[in-house]
Amino acid sequence: MTPETTSLDVNALRDRLAGDAVVPGDSDWDAARSAWNLTADLHPAAVVLAENAEDVAATVDFAREHGLRVAPQGPGHGAPLMPALDDVLLLRTRRMNGVEVDPGARTARVQAGALWGDVVPAAAEHGLAALHGSSGTVGVVGYTVGGGIGWLGRKHGFASNAVRRLDVITADGQARTVTADSEPDLFWALRGGGGAFAVVTALEFELVELREVYAGQLMWPLELAPQVVGAYREWTADAPNDLSATVKLMRIPPIPDVPEPLRGRELVAVGMSVLGDEATCRDVVAPMRDVAPTYMDTVETIPASGLAFIAGDPPNPVPGQGDGMLVTELPAEAAETYVDLAGPGATTPLLFLELRQLGGALLQRSPDDGAADANDSAFGCYGVGMPISPEVQQAITAGLAEVKERMAPWASPKSQLNFAETQQGTRDSFPDATADRLARIKADYDPEGLIVGNHAVD
Repeated sequence: MTPETTSLDVNALRDRLAGDAVVPGDSDWDAARSAWNLTADLHPAAVVLAENAEDVAATVDFAREHGLRVAPQGPGHGAPLMPALDDVLLLRTRRMNGVEVDPGARTARVQAGALWGDVVPAAAEHGLAALHGSSGTVGVVGYTVGGGIGWLGRKHGFASNAVRRLDVITADGQARTVTADSEPDLFWALRGGGGAFAVVTALEFELVELREVYAGQLMWPLELAPQVVGAYREWTADAPNDLSATVKLMRIPPIPDVPEPLRGRELVAVGMSVLGDEATCRDVVAPMRDVAPTYMDTVETIPASGLAFIAGDPPNPVPGQGDGMLVTELPAEAAETYVDLAGPGATTPLLFLELRQLGGALLQRSPDDGAADANDSAFGCYGVGMPISPEVQQAITAGLAEVKERMAPWASPKSQLNFAETQQGTRDSFPDATADRLARIKADYDPEGLIVGNHAVD
């Protein structure tokens, strides 16, 4: 611990907080610094457990006064991306989890620590849905400021562009209301440019009318992957924007947390969300159902709130090591390479390798959009493994590198913040003009680099 974070200074910080501050040596240190992704081994100068926006402002002021920095964090799915935190106050916002839905305005206002699992049922009570991702355990703020591409993205675009207001604390300790009119540059940057520009304490975003959706997964034995992936490639080529679909090559571990029908299985799965009446949706899905008899078929009409669970993501914290990339197109050779990497007969440490369909509304540019204006890629590609030992961790690292190397002929030169699980700069993710503007806004609002995000503004 640095001289600036002596017990006297930490006690002074505690005196400013409704919440608490935890330092190395405290009995709850390990619990305070732990994240959802259990591979993250974070060693900040201290952890602040904020109760409200005033705690956030006090933390920012304390950091500035003592030559420290601040790293906001909700549940911590992206925690392994954090840089070294020796001089950083890790600002945990999970206690700030309030959700308010205005059904008349079709908006939700959520605090910084809210998860999508907090928002989805609250919106569903009014026949509304958010542009959430595939897991209810993901934090709303981190997902949204990184762009946010979920099951409804092809129909409605990035989650970040549904944002209408953000309440933030900037590096000078000031509380600001950020809208298109009040702080247009900061409003633009925080809608898809990442979380390094200000500490978001709450945000308000538009909801869409949706009560039911035709969704779920079709699964086959992994040996059918060549046929399934080939059919998926053709099926998604001219798909309506009402369809969003993934294909996943899976080696499911034989552990008790996995439901028995899937435990220890090697499968190829096509997950999907289809909007429309059931008869029309069945027609849309028919080409995939006709590929071969399925091992499991869970695709049916479900409440829209079920979209947060159809991907089968783990409900509890787990260790995961992954990385992703954008794929500009998927010709037959690319699909064959994808199958070769993780399909039948492949030797891979990855639990799954996924292709996620993009396009649709994600292609549309608008002057009203934020930094995540449009994504020209056809698919996102993402793989993950469970690093249960140093040897497995090394194998996963090599496996992810092989995916990037062999898929490189079809890779986008840019990444997408929510798909990248290695440290990226904004120039790795955005066109030069966008990266330049983000850098100018960072310099205007945080010239000393006090606020630390998962991805650097360069």
